[in-house]
Amino acid sequence: MEKEIYQIPKVKLGNYGLEVSRVGLGCAGLSGFLNAPISHEDGSALIKEAFYKGVTFFDTSDKYGNHDNEIMLGKAMKQLPRDKVQLATKFGFVMLENGEFEIKGDAEYVRKCCEASLKRLDVEYIDLYYQHRVDTSVPIEETMEYSLWSRDIEEEIIPLCRQLGIGMVAYSPLGVGFFAGKAVVESLPAGSFLAQVHPRFKQENIEKNKVLYIRLADLSKKHGCTPPQLALAWLLHQGDDIVPIPGTTKIKNLNNNIGSLALTLREEDIKEISDAVQVNEVCGSREVPFLAKYTWRLANTPPK
Repeated sequence: MEKEIYQIPKVKLGNYGLEVSRVGLGCAGLSGFLNAPISHEDGSALIKEAFYKGVTFFDTSDKYGNHDNEIMLGKAMKQLPRDKVQLATKFGFVMLENGEFEIKGDAEYVRKCCEASLKRLDVEYIDLYYQHRVDTSVPIEETMEYSLWSRDIEEEIIPLCRQLGIGMVAYSPLGVGFFAGKAVVESLPAGSFLAQVHPRFKQENIEKNKVLYIRLADLSKKHGCTPPQLALAWLLHQGDDIVPIPGTTKIKNLNNNIGSLALTLREEDIKEISDAVQVNEVCGSREVPFLAKYTWRLANTPPK
């Protein structure tokens, strides 16, 4: 018997005709980007479960798991109808022999990356191919000739994206797990990426940031939902052109995230949430130190 597919609303992502599920799935965590990796079998099972719950938009990258994530997603795709799934993957990071990395965006490199991703995903086409970080040595026009757009959706550029008809993919919509309780209601493993590297999870910052989580948790009780559901609902109410892609390795969290679609917020609710969690109160940079110079404010490119 064919498994039932739930109905999650679809929205247009940009002006190119691409339609995606209102909430997507960020796949990085399946290969251990922020936590221990899970097996391909378990990862495929979660991806398939997401699809049958109505999630059709899956976001990966050639960097996640050193190509492993694309391979895992490709295995899951073999068990799903390709024409009903929207695949997104990214390029840009090049690991060097000394363990460091550089960012590349020249046309030849982008073509090679795209061909390699197609092979790992084992598909004939990629629905959304975009730049993970900006190569400041290459004119942006050259890079964008082979990719659709960069995904940074900082508050300052949202109006411009809307003016140009560019869809916005909201990555880490739960603050890399913070609004799901990481480091607040559950402890971080001592050697984890978040505990060691991420500025907002440094001990001196997390103690201050906990106040923001508590405020959101208090408001979530008022709305009869969980903190991550309220955080996602707030984001969903910012406009149909913003598509959040929360990631998880657990089906219970997947169901919880999808449940955010059922929440209806009034204007006064949205204001109350915005007032409770203001960006100027957040302690610590949103980017890890070695990526800070590649944020859109600093990553200028030369003229063509």
